[in-house]
Amino acid sequence: MQDRNMRYLRNMLLMMLLMASQAPWAQAQEAACPSCPPAVSSPRPERAQLAGYLSRIQKEINDFLPPPAAGSSEDKADLDAVRRWQKDRTPAQCAAAKAQTDDSFTALFGSVNPFPKPLPAAVSAFFKRVSADASDANRYIKNIYKRPRPFLRDQNLDPCIGRSQGYSYPSGHSTAARLFGNILADIDPARRTAYMIAADQAAMNRVIGGVHHPSDIEAGKKLGDLLYGELRANNAFNADMAALSQYIKRQAP
Repeated sequence: MQDRNMRYLRNMLLMMLLMASQAPWAQAQEAACPSCPPAVSSPRPERAQLAGYLSRIQKEINDFLPPPAAGSSEDKADLDAVRRWQKDRTPAQCAAAKAQTDDSFTALFGSVNPFPKPLPAAVSAFFKRVSADASDANRYIKNIYKRPRPFLRDQNLDPCIGRSQGYSYPSGHSTAARLFGNILADIDPARRTAYMIAADQAAMNRVIGGVHHPSDIEAGKKLGDLLYGELRANNAFNADMAALSQYIKRQAP
């Protein structure tokens, strides 16, 4: 009983130390009981911050064109287009859009992927860095305009691919798809048309799925082109992009 009371008092002292000093658990235990064995800590997992190629200033685009004004004729046409797709889309179209809810390279370009499967580590790392740039720039602009998703503006809209979080303008998927398409078209120009068609379809799937307006995806394409221009002026990006050529599976003549 005495040992149990001593353990209780020691634990209470440990908790008081934690609350008072906000010290790490292992340090607090050592202070409460210097003779106890060292604690094995379990660090709290944190999301890794992936660095892209572009600087913060290059991704903070303040002069990007705004979305259509709420209630304008273009804005109403935007919503009408989403309504028409909800009425006319097929299960196969919804399935194709749902397969691309992830905006990774493999999800968006799986049908025309020119690289070996699984992606070589260097190729995967390259597209993740590009994705980080696209995501940062897209999020920055979305937080400027704060355009709601179409299904939040019309309760009769029911996305068939789930209700995406965040703002609507511009489309992040469209931005990433355009960036990836431009990259592939430049390193493998023989298949440029196929890559750009895939990029456009990935963008359109966001409207078909009911989570974006048409003007969102057009803005995403413009942002993708803009970011690609910035990336092509980056030496590290150009060197890594040139290195991708060795992994391309060449088509037979």
